[in-house]
Amino acid sequence: MSVGGVGMRSAAMVQSLLAMRTQLGNLQQQMATGKKADTYAGLGLDRGLTVGLRGHLSAISAFGNTITNVGVRLDLAQSTLTRIAEIGREVKAATAPVNSPSPQMTQKLALNALGEILGLLNTQAGDRYLFSGLAADQPAVETVDRVLDGDGVRAGLRQVISERQQADLGASGLGRVAVTAPTATSVEIAEDVAGSPFGFKLASIATGVTGATVSAPAGAPPAMAVDFGAATPAEGETVTLRFTLPDGTTEALTLTATTSAPPGAGEFTIGATSADTAANFQAALTGSLGTLARTALTTASAVAASDNFFNMDAANPPQRVAGPPFDTATALVDGTASNTMFWYTGEAGSGAARATAGARIDQSISVNYGLRANEEGIRWQLQNIAVTAALTITAGDPDAAALSAALNDRVRPALDVPQGKQTIETIQSELAGAQASIQAAKERHQQTSATLGNFLQQVEGVSNEEVAAQILALQTRLQASLQTTAILYQTNLLQYL
Repeated sequence: MSVGGVGMRSAAMVQSLLAMRTQLGNLQQQMATGKKADTYAGLGLDRGLTVGLRGHLSAISAFGNTITNVGVRLDLAQSTLTRIAEIGREVKAATAPVNSPSPQMTQKLALNALGEILGLLNTQAGDRYLFSGLAADQPAVETVDRVLDGDGVRAGLRQVISERQQADLGASGLGRVAVTAPTATSVEIAEDVAGSPFGFKLASIATGVTGATVSAPAGAPPAMAVDFGAATPAEGETVTLRFTLPDGTTEALTLTATTSAPPGAGEFTIGATSADTAANFQAALTGSLGTLARTALTTASAVAASDNFFNMDAANPPQRVAGPPFDTATALVDGTASNTMFWYTGEAGSGAARATAGARIDQSISVNYGLRANEEGIRWQLQNIAVTAALTITAGDPDAAALSAALNDRVRPALDVPQGKQTIETIQSELAGAQASIQAAKERHQQTSATLGNFLQQVEGVSNEEVAAQILALQTRLQASLQTTAILYQTNLLQYL
């Protein structure tokens, strides 16, 4: 009697046991890792979906890294701009008549403020200079010493101011005008050169002297005059002349008739004749013009020079007086990198400053957050603080108080920023728009990442409870199969019969 098929059935059972053992190992790995498989192939039909989900999550992670980096830069830029605006307010407060200390103390404060602003404009985020435009790998501005005093070859702000003051005051110190007597009873004041940008510019003349006549500015170069004729001025009657100064401001010079001899400041003595009155008026006008030139004109000249020095970009280099000689100069010329200290050392292209740095924060959203130190809002604060620090006011100068007051009267409203000019707050609001977009994108990415992560977990992950049940069932089957197999392998012919 023969027994057939036992060997084949035993082999099949061994293969079944190996398959169950492999399945048990897979289930145990799933329990340990929480994943269905450690390869995409093990996911079957879901592998394409998983690749797509992971690609999307990877892109979101990359956007998140960009958002973090740009966010740090924007936070640094905002804090820097906030401090610059605070410095401007501090200097403005120091120039107020009620708060203003000595001219030298105000200048010391302005010098410290200038140094701090220049240091702030060289703020870095990592290896990136925030205020250098496209040239983010190089500092945005020069040091305070080089800005004020140059480097021995290139002129700094103080030299540019000195040259401009020489050009505005002229050799006579009267602001590039001449006071003459065309007739015995008249006095004329005329600019020295037609079309010159320097010195006093005649604006108007008016008189309250009964019987006197005036001639409005006319001619090339312009001239205006007062003729006392046969008039005998009464005490208290006035002649008022108005001038436009280099910084665009106007100053009125009023001379009042008096019987006192000698007259006080801003007065002229009434003479015995009209010719005597005219001569006295000419002398008083010459003296008052000199005082006005040493104070208001000197400060206006410094303000204009500071604007010439700081107001620069790729298409507009700093401006300097065409000289020497400077006291007879009639034009401004472009400063060059070889003879003038360029305070801004970053990129100075013609494109928008914000466009010099950009980042994609979403699949279809980008933000621009570039900055240049020579933007009008920043530069305006800088040049007005710099002129306060740079203008020389000597303690023993009899005009020191008037000179300081004239400077403060120009700097204080300028630091308020005139209507129509860019402000630091405007720059900050533009950056705030980028920050708002970044924050919205960040929140959106967080929500999307959480949703996709949950979906991916459903595709790739396993339920621990379900896997545990499968392991338990498989262990039971495996144990039973092993026992059966063991019995079969112990069977012999005698036992079988």
